[in-house]
Amino acid sequence: MGGTWRAMRDTDLDTVLDVAATVHPGYPEERAVFAERLRLYPAGCRMAERDGAVVGYAVLHPGRLGEPPTLDSMLGRLPDGADCLYLHDVALLPAARGGGLAAAALDHARDLAVLEGFAWLALTSTPEARGYWDRQGFTARAGQPAALASYGGGMTYMARAVVNPSPSPAGGG
Repeated sequence: MGGTWRAMRDTDLDTVLDVAATVHPGYPEERAVFAERLRLYPAGCRMAERDGAVVGYAVLHPGRLGEPPTLDSMLGRLPDGADCLYLHDVALLPAARGGGLAAAALDHARDLAVLEGFAWLALTSTPEARGYWDRQGFTARAGQPAALASYGGGMTYMARAVVNPSPSPAGGG
C-alpha cells in the first residue's frame, strides 16, 4: 500500500483529467481550471504516486470562508483577504484508497495552512465523500447557494479549524 506525494507539474495536467474523469465523472472540469490553480498556487497542487504510477492528485488554494468557487470556474486571481485554505479537490483512484495517501494530503493541507497563517480548511463535499470529511473533523457550514448548486444536488460546504501541529508534552500532565 502506501505511496508518496510530489509537486504537480504542467506535464501532469492530462493525467489529472484522467484521474478526475474516473473519480468524479459527475463533476467535470476543464483542463484550464487545473492549469490556473497550478499557476496561481503551485504549493497546493500535488500528485500521488505508488510504484511509479500516478494514483491521485490534490489541488488546494487560498480562499474565503463561506465563499466556495463554482464548479469548473476560473478564479482569475487568488482572493483578497483569504482566510482559509480551500481543498478544491483531493482525488484518489479507488485502488489507492486506504493506504494513507488521503491522510497525508490532509496533513499537507494543515501544514500549508499553518505556514500561510490560515485558521481554517474548507471544502465542498460530494455526497459520496461526506462521511470521510465528517470523520476528519469537518462540519457543515453555510456556503453560497449558487456555488453549491453548480455541482448538482447533495453537496455540502464544510470547514475545520486548523490546529497548529505541535507535539504534546511527554507524560501528558
